[in-house]
Amino acid sequence: MTMPFTSLDWSLVQAFLAVAETGSLSAAARATGSSQPTLGRQIQTIETALGVELFRRHAKGLALTETGQAMLPAAEAMREAAGQMALIAAGEDHGVEGTVRLTASVVMSHFVLPPILARLRRDEPGITIELVASDSSENLLFREADIAVRMYRPEQLDMVTRHVADQPLGIYAASSYLDRVGRPRTVDDLLALDWVGYDRNEVLIRAMRQAGWPVSRAFFRLRTDDQAAHWQLVRAGGGVGVMQQAIGEADPAVERLMPAQPLPSLPVWLTVHQALRRVPRVARVWQALAEGLS
Repeated sequence: MTMPFTSLDWSLVQAFLAVAETGSLSAAARATGSSQPTLGRQIQTIETALGVELFRRHAKGLALTETGQAMLPAAEAMREAAGQMALIAAGEDHGVEGTVRLTASVVMSHFVLPPILARLRRDEPGITIELVASDSSENLLFREADIAVRMYRPEQLDMVTRHVADQPLGIYAASSYLDRVGRPRTVDDLLALDWVGYDRNEVLIRAMRQAGWPVSRAFFRLRTDDQAAHWQLVRAGGGVGVMQQAIGEADPAVERLMPAQPLPSLPVWLTVHQALRRVPRVARVWQALAEGLS
């Protein structure tokens, strides 16, 4: 016997969405912070409740059945409605004390935001900060974060955005590495050195090609898509890398190379849902970020 759809626990719908979007119980568990057995039980419960099969197992995980695929838009609409309800309720919160959830890239979270957030904690002891260090785009519509620090201008509707800075980039290598191989005087010397690059992310390759440097993935003998690990590899003497000047100039372990070489800057944007912009504690964190980043 199936239960009416209106009596479904919202957590079951969330489990369905997580597995549908990630393709496996293990990936959904990592994405949600839940356990794989719990998600497995939730999927079994929702299938039993609805009297249908939502997923079909295959070699790499779980795939939606035709019925599951047909139900996906309705589940997404439920999530959006729940997010809107949460935003409306949060917008009515006039308290200065409480929690603000912030998301930023791994590099910003590791090397730029800590002193800003430490200063904010000193000045506003009633505000608790949750920092999500992630290079994926947490969705502000679903309250996955209250404020986002982005290196691009978000295009979502109902968002308040502010361009607070442009972070210039520089080319760096560890002094220990340069003492061993010598300091480059020309671009040819620079390109003859070891470089630390990205693995699947091609942004650095495209930027170097635009500068007239015909490099490929094989040019980089150390590769990682984790930008914090990328910087640590440079600091350790693994080769030449590109980093924000605000980070590189503050690090005594590295030296900036070819400072006259023109490089693009990274724009820094703050983003918040318009329903939360006037919540006092959110506004206070927004102000502290805008001041610290600019």
